[in-house]
Amino acid sequence: MEEIKEKRVEEAVITEEALREAEKYIEEEEGPSRRLSGKMDIFITGIAVLMSLIHLYAAIGVIMTQVLRGIHVMFVLFLSFLVFPSFKRFKNRIIWYDYILALLGVLVIVYMFLDFDDFIYRSVVPNSWDIFFGVILIFLVLEATRRTTGWIMPAVVIVFIIYAFVGPVLPKPWTHRGYDLGRLVGHMYMTLEGIFGVPIDVSSTFIILFTIYGAFLEVSGAGKFFIDFSFAAMGGKPTGAGRTVTLASFLLGGPSGSGVATTVTLGSVAYPMLAKAGYSRDAAGGLLSAGGIGAILSPPVLGAAAFLIAEFLKISYLDVIIMACIPTCLYYWSIFLMVEIDAKKFGVKDVALDKTYSLWQLTYLYGFHFISLIAIVGIMILGYTPIMAVFWATVVAFAVSFIRKDTALTPGKLVKALRGGSIGVLSVASTCAAAGIIVGVVTLTGLGLKFSSIIIAYAGGSLLLTAVYTALIVWVIGLAVPVTASYIISAVIAAPALIQLGVPDFAAHMFVFYYAILSEVSPPTALSCFAAAALTKGNPYKTTMYAWKYTLPAFIVPFMFTLDPRGVGILLKGPAGDVIWTTITAFLGIAALAGGVENWWFKQTTLYERVMLIIAGLLLVYSIPRYDAIGLGLMVVVFLLQKFRKR
Repeated sequence: MEEIKEKRVEEAVITEEALREAEKYIEEEEGPSRRLSGKMDIFITGIAVLMSLIHLYAAIGVIMTQVLRGIHVMFVLFLSFLVFPSFKRFKNRIIWYDYILALLGVLVIVYMFLDFDDFIYRSVVPNSWDIFFGVILIFLVLEATRRTTGWIMPAVVIVFIIYAFVGPVLPKPWTHRGYDLGRLVGHMYMTLEGIFGVPIDVSSTFIILFTIYGAFLEVSGAGKFFIDFSFAAMGGKPTGAGRTVTLASFLLGGPSGSGVATTVTLGSVAYPMLAKAGYSRDAAGGLLSAGGIGAILSPPVLGAAAFLIAEFLKISYLDVIIMACIPTCLYYWSIFLMVEIDAKKFGVKDVALDKTYSLWQLTYLYGFHFISLIAIVGIMILGYTPIMAVFWATVVAFAVSFIRKDTALTPGKLVKALRGGSIGVLSVASTCAAAGIIVGVVTLTGLGLKFSSIIIAYAGGSLLLTAVYTALIVWVIGLAVPVTASYIISAVIAAPALIQLGVPDFAAHMFVFYYAILSEVSPPTALSCFAAAALTKGNPYKTTMYAWKYTLPAFIVPFMFTLDPRGVGILLKGPAGDVIWTTITAFLGIAALAGGVENWWFKQTTLYERVMLIIAGLLLVYSIPRYDAIGLGLMVVVFLLQKFRKR
């Protein structure tokens, strides 16, 4: 056994080839960007910096909503065709038609602005030029989305567009009156219901500002500090390696904003440490990818879809952060428990870390990186909007970077950060524009209500079955499209089914949000798991199974606040007594589930003990007093059985 572990440690070297393989999955999520140099690189940098500056100005200045959305789409299209190649073989050069498409991206928005008031008023009866430029815009959005996220999302959008045309010939209940090209283009191009709808509104305000903020943190060295801080805080003990990965993934969520990117960034540093501790390739990859998912589940930044929740529900983003607090704690509670059990179950070893600084020295020297994260929440608590909060947090991150010379955002680094903010939003923004078309079709045809009725009918009116079917629908959609698009599509066609059965709208949208994120660890796409497996040279599907083990609460928690009115206490809603009781029972339930899944509690479990723990965990996460009583009773029985059973 020791020889196997030593061999594993020797092989736990992240080669350049493995890192490149892992980065392919980031490209699969964000698109294969070009590596340009010379004058063209300077030109693109200039445009990207201008885009960031305009959006930062819009945060404090007065730019009309429709105008800002148009400007945002114009920059996104222009840069997307220059930064992302049409095919991978053109990765190192720009083709002539890329310039044409980029200029068309500017032209369709300029045409919209030429006579803006009349343009808006004639949306129901567009003229031939409106239709011409509208068709071009739809094509450009589809092509930009294809370049940044792949073929599947544009294909889904095309299916929805076809649905808008062929409504009269479809069988019931899918039928609708049908719409001609002019009506469809007018709705998508000339109103705030289609391409320039809620998704692009969120992208042009919240998402790009948080992307710029993340770029400021990354360029100033905050990402490296968060990893070093985690190593210093958690290293040394047998569970130190697993705890380090968990804490670092939580802290890295702000700068990266991507589950796959967090997995690769952290894995390239932490995998050798996990191997030294005794983790297998697949177990290490599963823990890394689970940490990556945690990064986009966790406040104060969360994933891009969280901003859409606030906009769809017309609530404060601070409310979304508050609702995510307990589920996030449950998620990390489960991972920490499983790390502890793994240490006992597999005999994980102490890992001696090479520390340049102690925890206190590191905090003294670089702890200022935490200030801007605290500022985001603090400014919102004072009553300011999330847009103002992230703007001032960006200013704070810039100002405090000068505390040390090696982190200072000097002009060169500042340009790099501003460029990174704009380039980093392109894939999400193009996805939001494409998703806007889907939302437009749904609102135009009434598909959302039809789909909800179908789900409820199949479920026979049962809330449990409706929730299960909704979870499956969101999961299937998430296998095909990015998290943001998955949430948007599911929010307009699946969430209404839960709402019709009495689930509060905020709980329904949080349910959809969590299952949209889980696509990152769900085969056959499972980008975070595949990226981790590429780093560790493990089996991608075994890695996915380990990731499922660690992410179990993310699959269970959404049902806690959906199936019973008291369950919304998990989202910090409702009476204080319900909040406290449901939170306590949820933590106990997750502890029971962790023991049952791992086949180890205080010691290795028997078959009967394992079954009792799993049943207890499921009962405790269902917020009904008699179920809680049975669950607690089963936990006590298992505790006594283990206490009095000889080793």
